[in-house]
Amino acid sequence: MAMSDHRRRSVIAVVDDDRGILESLATLLDSADYDVRLFSSAAALLESGVLPEIDCLISDVAMPVMDGFELARAVQAARPELSVILVTGRPDLLHRSPLDWPGHYRVFEKPFNGQALLTAVAETLRLP
Repeated sequence: MAMSDHRRRSVIAVVDDDRGILESLATLLDSADYDVRLFSSAAALLESGVLPEIDCLISDVAMPVMDGFELARAVQAARPELSVILVTGRPDLLHRSPLDWPGHYRVFEKPFNGQALLTAVAETLRLP
């Protein structure tokens, strides 16, 4: 039995209304041995009951009904220690809503480098 068999895999939740992005992020994160949970909306994540189990959240910014900023604030209210990574194809939205919630966050513009995202995830998981 390998040493890694004894440790729990980190759980990464990914929220994006684009199925293609969800699938590509699932493949990328799975290749790095993360336990990935996919959600097509902020509401789907919040209603799922998995929030206490996740170690990092990756969310799109521009989504209908509840955007990534609102989701990050809701998640940070419940889990202030949780790291959040926001991704966006609309960098103009970053200026509209300041990133002023507590906790740890990072922002990536689409298209982003997969290795850079994996590095950011690994770094956020090492934060206290």
